Amino acid sequence: MPRAPGGETVAVIDIGSNSGRVVVYRLHRNGYLRILATTRASLRLVRELDRRHELSPEAESRAIDALQDFRAVAVGSGARRVVALATAAVRDAKNGPAFIRRVQRELGIRVRILSGDEEAQYGFLGAVRGLPVEDGVLFDLGGGSMQVSRFRKRRLVEDWSFPLGALRLSDAFLRSDPPTGREIRRLQEHVRRALEDAGVGPLGRGQSLVGTGGTVRNLAKIDQRALSYPIPRLHGYVLSRERLAAITALLAATRERKRQGVAGLNDDRADSVAGGALAIQTLVEVLKAPEIHISGQGVREGMACSLGSRRLLSTEASRQASVAALATSFSEWDPAAARRRAGLVQTLLRALEPDARDEIREALVHAATLLDIGRSIDYFERHAHVADIVLATDLVGFSHRSVALLSAVVRSAGDPDSTPASYAPLLNRHDHEAVQRAGVILALADDIGERCRPDRAVALRCVLTRKAARVSVSGLEGWRPRRIGDRFEQTFGRSLRVLTSATRGRNR
Repeated sequence: MPRAPGGETVAVIDIGSNSGRVVVYRLHRNGYLRILATTRASLRLVRELDRRHELSPEAESRAIDALQDFRAVAVGSGARRVVALATAAVRDAKNGPAFIRRVQRELGIRVRILSGDEEAQYGFLGAVRGLPVEDGVLFDLGGGSMQVSRFRKRRLVEDWSFPLGALRLSDAFLRSDPPTGREIRRLQEHVRRALEDAGVGPLGRGQSLVGTGGTVRNLAKIDQRALSYPIPRLHGYVLSRERLAAITALLAATRERKRQGVAGLNDDRADSVAGGALAIQTLVEVLKAPEIHISGQGVREGMACSLGSRRLLSTEASRQASVAALATSFSEWDPAAARRRAGLVQTLLRALEPDARDEIREALVHAATLLDIGRSIDYFERHAHVADIVLATDLVGFSHRSVALLSAVVRSAGDPDSTPASYAPLLNRHDHEAVQRAGVILALADDIGERCRPDRAVALRCVLTRKAARVSVSGLEGWRPRRIGDRFEQTFGRSLRVLTSATRGRNR
């Protein structure tokens, strides 16, 4: 795998209807984004907009203070380019253009007001690029609006923009605390009518629903906290329709001041999350979607990516780019050793597990590629370190199950007693045998690679008999019976015989 090329440092400032945020990225030329710094602030612009149809002086001053802080983060992180965008609240305000001129005059920040279509397009580019989905619908729910986009073969084909943001709906419909059944029904009927009148219909066969924006991420975070979930990040999390309904019912039945005690909910969303959750639940019902794939990325990432290329990578290319970016972050990673190890595991897998599932094949190759990053921390615990790093890293293009498999295979290579139980509910006991066999293959390939000269080509041939596996390796400097032999026999039911060039010469 080639080294991930370095790129420029860019900052994206997002003036949203409910909150604002700055994110500083390292933009690699292969399309991968690495977050260097970020901070957010509660703005509540849409609340005053719906009351006055313009931004009040207090709201403007609040936003100016936040933007000054955002600019400091961008400058302090070494951003060579700063891009600022504004969405529904500024777009809809009568004095929105005047506010933008004030920002440029006082802070020197040029802000671009996105149209509804532009917001949907950038949201699509940012949200779908990092998920293993091909066809379906994306929604981006903010404080003031909801963007809905239909995509096919990872290309945008249709988009809508609705004034159905979480804060806007909560203020307009949910007047009681907690809201009454009648208020909830009126909100959901309003959302349903808007979607159906625009022609938003059910998902087709094989299509996925992707959700992004602060509200849906908070709902997913609440669900994660309620489970003993093995992966800490939200990107790639799958929220089922049933779990969404249960969380929405809980939030709608809870008083606002008590919602802040719900594990996973951001404090500044207590007044808007119920309306947003009800809108999302209604969208799910209209689409007849069984689940939501959560994207941790959206308009900001789409804007950042568009500074390089608007071409959306395939899911496989996205995975390759994120693995390369992770690997090159560690000083001990050796691309030549990684390529050799990956080649060895593929040859061994073809011989030993010809019917292995594609997901195991891919997990094993990525595990072989990344194994050396653990050496940057500690050689003896390198497998455990890599397994933990994989779980904590934002590997785009991977499902959470794929991440769990990758981590489990690496951990198994270093620890024969590890089991998939710690990765539940993503892995289960039916994955145990496949993970164990992949772990033995990785451990064997690593042992062989360590005994080959780095400047010489290595070729491996594996021949199976009824009782033994005979592995011949050109370029292997030496071998003796090792613990991996006993483990191999226990796992594959055959004895292991590894032949070096010298061994083959003596046998002739």
